[in-house]
Amino acid sequence: MCGIVGYVGDREAVEFLLEGLSKLEYRGYDSAGIAVYDGSVVRVEKSVGRLASLKEKIEDDMPKGCLGIGHTRWATHGRPSDRNAHPHTDCTGEFVVVHNGIIENYLALKEELIEQGHAFKSETDTEVVAHLLEAVYHGDFEAAVREVLRRIEGSYSLVFMSKKHPDRLICTKKDNPLVIGLGDGENFIASDIPAIIQRTRRTFILNDGEIAVVRKDSVDIMDRQGDPVTKKVFEVNWNAEAAEKGGYEHFMLKEIHEQPKAVRDTMSQRISKDGKEIVLEELKWTPEFLNSFNKIYIVACGTAYHAGLVGKFYIEKLARVMVEVDLASEFRYRNPIVDENTLLIVVSQSGETSDTLAALKESRRLGAKTLALTNVVGSSIAREADQVLYTWAGPEIAVASTKAYTTQLILFFMLALYMAEIKGTQTPERVRELIDLLKKIPAQISETLSDVEPIKTFARKYGFNEDVFYIGRSLDYDVALEGSLKLKEISYIHAEAYAAGELKHGTLALIVEGVPVIALATQKSVYEKTLSNIKEVKARDAVVIGIAAEGDEELQKYVDHVIKVPETDELLIPLLTVVPLQLLAYFAAITRGCDVDKPRNLAKSVTVE
Repeated sequence: MCGIVGYVGDREAVEFLLEGLSKLEYRGYDSAGIAVYDGSVVRVEKSVGRLASLKEKIEDDMPKGCLGIGHTRWATHGRPSDRNAHPHTDCTGEFVVVHNGIIENYLALKEELIEQGHAFKSETDTEVVAHLLEAVYHGDFEAAVREVLRRIEGSYSLVFMSKKHPDRLICTKKDNPLVIGLGDGENFIASDIPAIIQRTRRTFILNDGEIAVVRKDSVDIMDRQGDPVTKKVFEVNWNAEAAEKGGYEHFMLKEIHEQPKAVRDTMSQRISKDGKEIVLEELKWTPEFLNSFNKIYIVACGTAYHAGLVGKFYIEKLARVMVEVDLASEFRYRNPIVDENTLLIVVSQSGETSDTLAALKESRRLGAKTLALTNVVGSSIAREADQVLYTWAGPEIAVASTKAYTTQLILFFMLALYMAEIKGTQTPERVRELIDLLKKIPAQISETLSDVEPIKTFARKYGFNEDVFYIGRSLDYDVALEGSLKLKEISYIHAEAYAAGELKHGTLALIVEGVPVIALATQKSVYEKTLSNIKEVKARDAVVIGIAAEGDEELQKYVDHVIKVPETDELLIPLLTVVPLQLLAYFAAITRGCDVDKPRNLAKSVTVE
């Protein structure tokens, strides 16, 4: 998944394809490719690495033709390579497709197509779509696309091209963006507006389930049944920089709002169709394997470390296995007790974090079994680990991690529940209950994001304080640590998170009149204890902003302000409570005039010790 472009018109397609892909480079990618129909054959050119590698490959022999599609890939199925790069073709080379998203039932479809004699060239889920289109095509391109959409499951934006129909492209979407740019004697397709903004500002924004047949002088939009859909032209009034951010002021805010999709994608394919169990095909663990180690280490840095703290709680609570969490920068320097009976779980968004990679290598040397949780296919950590679970968050541009964190929590929860299923530490009824609640999380995150005005108000009111404190117990404390880190790294406010029960052991001395305290109170098992700690800080005249679940009418009696999140099981509520903390940090940074996406002294990926 990453960037899509398409062109149909009277000019050379390759000019726009390369230009459009270059405008999408900010999203991050691992390979690039184009397909152009030259009047006799569809010529496909692709290359692993930067777009510059593709340009260099074709600069002496540019594909000719006025119909084409292009793609920059962020790997989800199959490591970065030339053969896994998009576009993908069928057996004949007459049908070509580019795709963002995840085809959840691709394995079943692939097995069926192989039985029919189809030969696959890549490891991707996308190639299945091209072969399926070939299999169901009987002369009607549009009907064949509708049949493909009837058969596939998952999330996608798709663009189809066929040698048999050289006057058109067909595109559609579900849970992934797609836009059509309207030109004069030419039309454009892209996954994001920046790709087309220099060519046109007149667009159609496709909705889920809509299919567009795009010719050089017309765009016909229909629903999945083939019935016409009337669309209004959307005039883009953003500048190029704003367009990259999807109209958001900063990448960080855009990525905060991408969390429902990122969470949904990461859960995709990992819940059985009947909703009764977690399915981690990547692992295929057995009871014998789980019983082969007596200790789990979770090792990470920064935000990933905070995700590991929540992961420890999940695994111990659900699977009943002892877990220790350690900072990667400290782990290998203290001669850790690691052997063949240890499972080491390393967490890194980029998969390149130097300290985490070093801890992984050292643990493998000592005989430990290793599992990586990362967002980047083919990264160093993914290659070094024995097994890998990928978050499917997509590229994260802002230095402050948001959607990577929430998808890491999702993976830890699913891993813990998967282990519990194998070990029999949770009843089938409890597993089903938690899975049902898990599936609601993307919509609940969207609900949490629906009204940010109160958070803006708090940020404006308290954003110039030089000290802010966060308190919580149990999982609330783990989330408080992440909330305080977000505030520190982008607003430069001194922020500290404390286990609320530790206030009396020294830190209460820091609470003075008017100091803001963010109090998380969502864990029912320690709720009364947390209320007592809140009363302690209020007695010292702190200004308290409480974070509570919907339906909690008690907390507001003891705090100055309350932010509510949807109600769910206390195990899953960290996925919701972190969202207002991310927003609070973001708007505080805006209030102070800070560079949100590129905070001082920090880098996105720490590749040196």
